[in-house]
Amino acid sequence: MNYLSVENISKSFGERVLFTDISFGINKDQKIAFIAKNGTGKTSLLQIITGKDIPDTGQIVSRNGIFIGFLPQEPDLNPKLTVEETIFASDNKVLKIIRAYEDALENPEDETVYQRAFEQMELHQAWDFETRYKQILSKLKLDDLSQKVSSLSGGQQKRLALATVLLNNPDLLILDEPTNHLDLEMIEWLESYFARENMTLFMVTHDRYFLERVCNEIVELEDGKLHTYKGNYSYYLEKKEARVDAEKASVDKAKNLYVKELDWMRRQPKARTSKSKSRIDDFHVIKEKAHQRRKDHRVQLEINMERLGSKIVEFHNVSKTYGEKQILQRFQYVFRKGERVGIIGKNGTGKSTFLNMLTGITTPDSGKIVIGETVKFGYYTQAGIEVKPEQKVIDVIREFGDFIPLAKGKQISAAQLLERFLFDRKKQYDFVEKLSGGELKRLYLCTVLIQNPNFLILDEPTNDLDIVTLNVLEEFLLDFPGCLIVVSHDRYFMDKIVDHLFVFKGEAEIEDFPGNYTDFRTYEDSAPPAENEVKSTAPAGSGKEKNTWRRDANKGLSYNEQKEYNRLERDIRKLEEEKSRIEGLFADETLEGERIDELSVKLRKVLSEIEDKTDRWLELSYKD
Repeated sequence: MNYLSVENISKSFGERVLFTDISFGINKDQKIAFIAKNGTGKTSLLQIITGKDIPDTGQIVSRNGIFIGFLPQEPDLNPKLTVEETIFASDNKVLKIIRAYEDALENPEDETVYQRAFEQMELHQAWDFETRYKQILSKLKLDDLSQKVSSLSGGQQKRLALATVLLNNPDLLILDEPTNHLDLEMIEWLESYFARENMTLFMVTHDRYFLERVCNEIVELEDGKLHTYKGNYSYYLEKKEARVDAEKASVDKAKNLYVKELDWMRRQPKARTSKSKSRIDDFHVIKEKAHQRRKDHRVQLEINMERLGSKIVEFHNVSKTYGEKQILQRFQYVFRKGERVGIIGKNGTGKSTFLNMLTGITTPDSGKIVIGETVKFGYYTQAGIEVKPEQKVIDVIREFGDFIPLAKGKQISAAQLLERFLFDRKKQYDFVEKLSGGELKRLYLCTVLIQNPNFLILDEPTNDLDIVTLNVLEEFLLDFPGCLIVVSHDRYFMDKIVDHLFVFKGEAEIEDFPGNYTDFRTYEDSAPPAENEVKSTAPAGSGKEKNTWRRDANKGLSYNEQKEYNRLERDIRKLEEEKSRIEGLFADETLEGERIDELSVKLRKVLSEIEDKTDRWLELSYKD
């Protein structure tokens, strides 16, 4: 059953053409993702489909009587209403019946009103809906229903808008980046909710795991043409690669034919027959085909960044509290060369505060953060870029640098870096105020990278970036030789980029997990329930807490291996005691610089020994 048809629509803003003459349909129970580069009109298309904008040409035809729900990137909520008033402000009849029933429960003395409300609940089978209503509010952490919308954070407003649109139970639900501003727990709940519910969805999202597990069809807009893939994200990648290879083969064939026909054209006399004129017309078609170029960019750079010294960044007994909320408690950690750390945790557990302390924006309450002399931070924050009137894209990036040095004396210029991140030469001379939200994020990313940092910090870099840009960014980061810290709710991105995780669990508890996000989820899902509930009381990073990811030793070890295993346990215990002793010395506020350097060298040596012995301990632990 067809719910909605997009028929030959086009949209332009002045000279800027977003799309021309595109058509597709949305049928009942389809879960479709729409993929395109930033700035090619994804949000404009959603606005047209939902009637908030009109196309220049073409039309949108929807089935009579269907109810379409829309979740925009930036929710449009009445700031004067409470959370509860916002939810019940819709035309959903069942919600109004639930509201009347809950009001009756608060006034039990009026038996007539209660009886009427109860009967309405029975008549409309609203009991299951009430359960779903409470579940959605609970999962989206909307506990205080009396809170005014004006007092909510951006993330809370997004969750409220999401709850409202889900509870309205539309026939067709249209979503613009639904996972933005949600923490991982909420994203995974929403993912499972959409996967199991019989819903018709049309969405724009950059979350590739979400695409993989929710969508059954992907529509891609590329170079003004629509390509449809009847499957999930893995299927899309496979079939797109096959399509690209076929196009490349076709272009190569056209190039060979073009050379042959060009030679024929040059040898032709001026007076031509009708047959030769036909061949000339064909020649121009071949020429156009032969000169096609794909605009995908693959970053393969040998970046010649400033050398990192032996001392990079060291946290010694660092504590931080906001009011009664404890972020860090005597946190200890020493960063090593080439570390690639992912940071995950629920919103409000202190991830951004940690990054701000690392970069000196926020001061810890106690303890020391020692930064090596050769460290050059590049910090991409959620705040984004400040747009100046009448400034062009190329001018913005040149304020921060003209080039990135590469190996063998080569370099990549500001213009070349912009090209790699999908700003073609024409786009580089556009005014910044003309850019879309995703393009602004992409430009901001370039301003951080052009400064050639050797310690790169990215706080939610994937928000508002399209999948094409994410692939480019991932390739760049895989080539990046320095230290890297990433805070992201994009699980696919984290799995590809990081080696280990800081898991912020709240109440100053931070677990250092040796693996990527999927490894962590697998471990969490396989652990006994009691183990998941255990909370370490030792200070984070002190070495005294139990490493919950360790397993008991396999009893099938040989005699010598068992002896080595026991010796390693003793050695690691002693080294961890030595580590704690050295770390305790850093608490002395009177320490001079030379003594700090001396202790730092000792601590790095101990940490290196712990790492080597723990690797061997793990090898024996998992031995068959």
